[in-house]
Amino acid sequence: MNAQITLYDTTMRDGTQGEHINLSAEDKFRIAKKLDEFGILYVEGGWPGSNPKDVRFFDMAREFNFNNSRITAFSSTCRPGISPRDDENIRALLNTEMDTVTLFGKSWDLHATEILGVSLKENLRMIHETVAYMRGEGREVIYDAEHFFDGLRANPSYAMETLQAAEEAGANTIVLCDTNGGSMPREIAEMAAKAADRLKVPIGIHAHNDCGLALANSLAAVEAGARMVQGTINGYGERCGNVDLISIIGNLQLKMGYFCVPEERLRQLTELSRYVSEVANVPPMNQRPFVGQSAFAHKGGVHVSAIQKNPAAYEHMDPKQVG
Repeated sequence: MNAQITLYDTTMRDGTQGEHINLSAEDKFRIAKKLDEFGILYVEGGWPGSNPKDVRFFDMAREFNFNNSRITAFSSTCRPGISPRDDENIRALLNTEMDTVTLFGKSWDLHATEILGVSLKENLRMIHETVAYMRGEGREVIYDAEHFFDGLRANPSYAMETLQAAEEAGANTIVLCDTNGGSMPREIAEMAAKAADRLKVPIGIHAHNDCGLALANSLAAVEAGARMVQGTINGYGERCGNVDLISIIGNLQLKMGYFCVPEERLRQLTELSRYVSEVANVPPMNQRPFVGQSAFAHKGGVHVSAIQKNPAAYEHMDPKQVG
């Protein structure tokens, strides 16, 4: 068995950016309990500074004893020209009382200067001071380097400076985000390896599926040294979606020898996928790899004749492994 991969679920935050995905605080709480039962280590509950629904979720989460999952609160770094101590979003993050927080900041100089309208130096200040402040408040900090791959292509030295700012401030894990979903697997592998070589803290990958490559890109990043994978159950997410943690688990653990969850939990993979579909009120996709109704179905002819003699003839694995 290769290295352990830490799974980070963002179904209840990034997943709800997808069309037709609407979850109440109670829906989120049900999904969080299911993910905890399955054994996902990090479960992102939402952005408490953005809406009352997420604040209510964290109120509920504080009263429940999660056995396996660390419920995580999400926010941007502090706003331009403001200390983290005085930023409402950062106060909302602390008010959740969650032990782990995820902060995102800009790695692409275009986003700093044109979207945020700040200097490159001010962007570094926002990253460093916010991470340092949350660490000083006793929180584990996961830093999401938004648009990292686009940033590294556009301005390599500055993109790496943003990562180093987070690391120097005490970030526990730094996650490289392919936010626009436009990178190719070879690029992801090369850039992730470069980041892993430069940083002392573990790195992760957060991939979107705009080119249909979120899974391939996530696997490439893991092979290049990433030890955390962020994604959603069933690949829910904005535009073309996030990487599907169901396929991540199936490929990393069953095909590539990495450890994601205890083996006995793999048999709950199909149940987990369908449970989240039901709570989200989205029909399951029959062609979803590993867990879809059609994943191990055979319509007729040569295939059916062959599997009646030996299922291995036309099935890449034993379907019972994933329930």
